[in-house]
Amino acid sequence: MQGTDFYEQILGLTAPWFVADVQLDMEAQQVDVFVEHGEGETFCCPDCDRQLPCYDHTKSRKWRHLDTMQFATILHARTPRVKCPDHGVKQIRLPWAEKNSRFSLFFERFAIDVLLATQTVKGACSILGISWDESWHILQKAVARGKDRKQSKNLPRIGIDEKAFRKRHNYVTLIYDLDKSTVEAISDGHDTAAADACFDQLSDSEKQSVEAVAMDMSAAYVKSTKGNIALAEQKIVHDRFHIMKLATEAVDKVRRSEQKKLRAEGDDRLTGTRYLWLSGQENLSEKQQERFDAAWKAELLTGKAWAYKEMLRDLWVHDTPAEATTFFNDWYKRVIHTKLEPMKKVARTIKERLANVVSYCTHGITNAVAEGMNSKIMAIKRRVGGYRNRDNFKTAILFYCGGLDLYPQ
Repeated sequence: MQGTDFYEQILGLTAPWFVADVQLDMEAQQVDVFVEHGEGETFCCPDCDRQLPCYDHTKSRKWRHLDTMQFATILHARTPRVKCPDHGVKQIRLPWAEKNSRFSLFFERFAIDVLLATQTVKGACSILGISWDESWHILQKAVARGKDRKQSKNLPRIGIDEKAFRKRHNYVTLIYDLDKSTVEAISDGHDTAAADACFDQLSDSEKQSVEAVAMDMSAAYVKSTKGNIALAEQKIVHDRFHIMKLATEAVDKVRRSEQKKLRAEGDDRLTGTRYLWLSGQENLSEKQQERFDAAWKAELLTGKAWAYKEMLRDLWVHDTPAEATTFFNDWYKRVIHTKLEPMKKVARTIKERLANVVSYCTHGITNAVAEGMNSKIMAIKRRVGGYRNRDNFKTAILFYCGGLDLYPQ
């Protein structure tokens, strides 16, 4: 088989296109494939598909294709233009590349696979043999392509959460599909306007399909959800992990206050025990459990706060909101009559939004998907050294977590 025939077949070229020449540059380790079309052929106007004769050609262009063995493969061609009576002079669509692309369709598909597998633009560059800017351009195009193709769908269970872009309270807000673990919308900030901007990215039918919304106790997110989702008061579920985090932080505040007093008296019983109180007992090693038992027997305020925190975990094991409400009211009475001010503050916070805490018993959702996504996003940031540009950060999130149709066709 001649080289021209070989490349025609692997490129999938059909009439009027054919491979006119193939040149091998051993020094540059490159294969140059020259593609032409037959004389007198007609081409479609890209806007109306009218068959028209070739008007002229652009200057010869290059497209990076998949490697041939260890050799970089470059396609060369002059793109025909047609003169449409309705749309003027237009470049035709090429069968091997998208408009304004410097890469073949096959190469872009492979590059997207590599970017997804490595989860880092820098890592993809070394495999693909292209620059960071070129890799990023492919990623950006893939996201734009995916967003254009995105169709409205049902989103019965969603979550809304914030993600730090940089330090000093620089955030983005994200809406997640909890069933498919994908990011459906993203906007700057973490206030009501940011949440509204996220909801605006959903279609009316998508918002109407929402049956439950998981979130933390952010007043801004509650306000936005009520303004965008019908009957939101019955659909909001305050995330149990967020609530337990508040309770755990309260235990730590009690520990720090008590440890300060004990140290002043020369008592170091709480020194080095922070992790013991913050972790669930199921996560402690045998040695840590022994230390915990010794601290627990001392009957300190920290131990009492920890016990109330552990008791609160049972709020989410009840079958109905009524049962959960009864449990909480009993827990609340116990806590509110103690001297554990940080725990009392948590109890009051939960009581204010209790209906949307015990709604877990109805909807059974948490923002665990959001926490998993946050870990994935942080890992991506670490691998590439962070994103200085907020728009690039959002683009990367949609590429890796958006569940988009990224591939060229």
